[in-house]
Amino acid sequence: MTVERGLRLMAGAFILLSLSLGYWISPYWYLFTAFVGLNLFQSGLTNWCPAMFILKRLGLRPA
Repeated sequence: MTVERGLRLMAGAFILLSLSLGYWISPYWYLFTAFVGLNLFQSGLTNWCPAMFILKRLGLRPA
């Protein structure tokens, strides 16, 4: 698996998880959804994301 694919899987999982928690637990979890979205937007503009650094350290290979 590549870093880019792992990043997309992780972001999608976080978004679905935070949407579920926002619906069933507390609407404050939607702030985490917004954080993930802003981080994806920032990553698209700068081509840098902290999660990519972590995934590289875990052994995922670059594309």
